[in-house]
Order: sequence, then structure tokens, then C-alpha cells
Amino acid sequence: MKKMLVATTVALSLIMMLATVGMAKDVLMMATTTSTDNTGLLDELAPMFTEDTGIDLRWTAIGTGKALAMGRNCDVDVLLVHAPGAEKKEVDAGNAIDRTQLMYNDFVIIGPASDPAGVKGMGVVEAMKTFAVKHGVFCSRGDNSGTNKKELSLWKAAGMAVPEKQDWYVQTGQGMIATIRVAAEKGGYTMTDRGTYIKYEANEKGNPALKVLVEGDKTLFNQYSAMAVNPAKCPKVQYELAGKFIDWMASAKAQKAIADFRLMGKQLFTPNAGM
Repeated sequence: MKKMLVATTVALSLIMMLATVGMAKDVLMMATTTSTDNTGLLDELAPMFTEDTGIDLRWTAIGTGKALAMGRNCDVDVLLVHAPGAEKKEVDAGNAIDRTQLMYNDFVIIGPASDPAGVKGMGVVEAMKTFAVKHGVFCSRGDNSGTNKKELSLWKAAGMAVPEKQDWYVQTGQGMIATIRVAAEKGGYTMTDRGTYIKYEANEKGNPALKVLVEGDKTLFNQYSAMAVNPAKCPKVQYELAGKFIDWMASAKAQKAIADFRLMGKQLFTPNAGM
């Protein structure tokens, strides 16, 4: 009787193991910018993607510069980032392929409602020059993220060197939400993508310490795109799964989900795949 019980137990264990193996999902590893994670967008989209494809999406949210480096190092299969210039360099170098634009929002400069530097309503170049003249505290991510890359380009557009050695220029080396909080503590300014600002605004129950002061400039356009890591450079990457993710994100269903994703009734990203 004992032998029969043991045999039955072993058989059941084997059946359960086989069933588990049969149910196991393919796993897709992604490196992405902090805004897609901080806003909750990926938490919204990932279960839908898994339901439609059977692929388990796992991601690391870091600055775009570091995300691109993870691609070069073959640490992930796919990238979802927002630094077009840097992305094109990766494509030209053969490190990434199948770059596909998916959605956009815009960058904004935020600061105290009292606006001690007086930049409200200015064009972005004029605002950058004003910070330098009035020494209004400006908090930079300083982390080579897509947002940081854009900010550095704005100092250049204003005809100025990045004020790295000035005491009013604070490099946090942190993500966007953390940098916003540093700026709020110092009564200073920072630049953020609008989606992350809306998330911050929601966290503050609609009464944030920092308000949008500079916006609407064409140069503040913020494009997000996906790219597959090139299997010719990284033979072990799951290129087929990456392609399925990119195609799904560009699909009508996913594009609608992106458009419908809102906080406090505000749209965080605008889909533009195929445009």
C-alpha cells in the first residue's frame, strides 16, 4: 500500500511539473525610460500584452542613456526610450534595429507658483537664459536620461555652456519624480515630461508645489520609440519576442490603450505609430 501511495505521489508530481512547464510563458526583457514606469503606463499595458501574446514582459526602468547601454551590452531584448538622436546613433552603429515610433508627449519646465526667476510664459530659450542671469535654482537629473539629454540641448540652443559648476545648478543623479521632489524642497525649477508631471500632480492630490511655467515650444516635443536589440550583435537576445512586442505596441488595440490612459482625467501620452 505504501509503495502504491509513493508511486501515485511521484506520478502526480510529474504531472504537475509537466503542466507547469506547459504553462510557462516566454519572457521578454526590456530596458525603458523612467516615465513609462513612473506614470503607471506599463502596469496598464503589460497584462494586456501578456494576455494577447502569452509573453511575460519584464522591464528595468532607468534613464534612456543607461537603457541604451543595456542594449549594447546584450542585457535586454528590447528598448522603449525617448532620445531620438541617441537612438539613431544606436541604429547606425548596428546595435539596435526596427526602430518604431509609438507615442509622444512634451517636456515642460516647472517651478514654484511664485516664480522667483520670472520665467512664466517665456519661450524655452529665453527661460534658460533667464535662469543663468537670475541664478534661479535649477535641478537637473544629470543622469544621461532622455530628459537630461533634452535639457542639455536647450542650454546649447540658448548659446550657453551647461552651468555645471554654478551653485544654483543642482545635478541630482536621480530619476524624474525624485528630481521633482528635490526641486520642490529647494523652491527651484526643473524640466520634466508632461506625463510624469501629471503623475506627480496626482500624487500631490492636485495641489503640487511646482506648477507648469514654460510649455508649448516646438523644441519640447518628446517622442517615444521602441527598438529591438540586434541579434547580429547579441545572438542570445530574443529577437522574435521583441518584434512581437513592437508590433503589439503599434497595433490599434495598444494605441487606443495608450490614448485612453489617463490620470485625473488628463491624457499622459498621445499614440502616433505609423505616422
